[in-house]
Amino acid sequence: MTDRTAAGATTAQTDARALLDALPDTLPRDEILAINSSKTDIHTHRTYAYNGWTFDLPAGVFKPGDTSRIVHDRLLDGTIPLEGRSYAAIGAGLGVEAVIAGVQGAREIYAADVHPDSVATATAHYERIVGDRAGTVFRPLVSNLFEEFPSSARLDVITFNPPAVSTRTSDDPTVIRNVCVGIDIVTRFFDQITDRELLAPDGEIHLIVSNTSELKSIVAYAIEAGFRPEVTHRQTWEGDNCQAYLFKLRHDHAA
Repeated sequence: MTDRTAAGATTAQTDARALLDALPDTLPRDEILAINSSKTDIHTHRTYAYNGWTFDLPAGVFKPGDTSRIVHDRLLDGTIPLEGRSYAAIGAGLGVEAVIAGVQGAREIYAADVHPDSVATATAHYERIVGDRAGTVFRPLVSNLFEEFPSSARLDVITFNPPAVSTRTSDDPTVIRNVCVGIDIVTRFFDQITDRELLAPDGEIHLIVSNTSELKSIVAYAIEAGFRPEVTHRQTWEGDNCQAYLFKLRHDHAA
């Protein structure tokens, strides 16, 4: 008799190893610094436009870059479905993900960020662009990852573009918070999801990381934590060796 559970676990392990082997190594420090040169405008008032919406950014609130837009585009076009689902935007920033989730008809939206001014900014944009919507509950939350989430939270979709750059690109605490906290923030992310049982049975995590971070170690940690990763998008840019990967991760029930 074939042990299907054992066979499934073996296949999952083989697939995970193949995925890890295919990922690029972390870029050298000088290349990371060239790609992530510090910008001083984060301490000024700025604006940001996306999908015909205009967002105001107070000082200290992160302005989305290319990797953030990879996530935004897939939320907007339905590649990451949100309608009727409980959704958490971790590192909500100025609130683009929350606004998209409201427009797309998510049932519940957590806009969580460790930075109080970012949560206030995301809330203001949600109220202005989306407003009250029948069937949708908006939950802005000042939280270090999931620390302030209610114990009852069960999430169908989580997105995260972590500040996981492996090299410190600045001594400015605001830049560090937004760019280069490092791998620790991602390992804590997975630990909290597991320890608090935050993911619904068929829930999914959409995580974007690049080879400016400890990419292989991050994915290996997720696998060890019981998640099965799938690459849903890979992005490169002319002029440098950066490669960004959008992963969809689910609980690995064969683990």
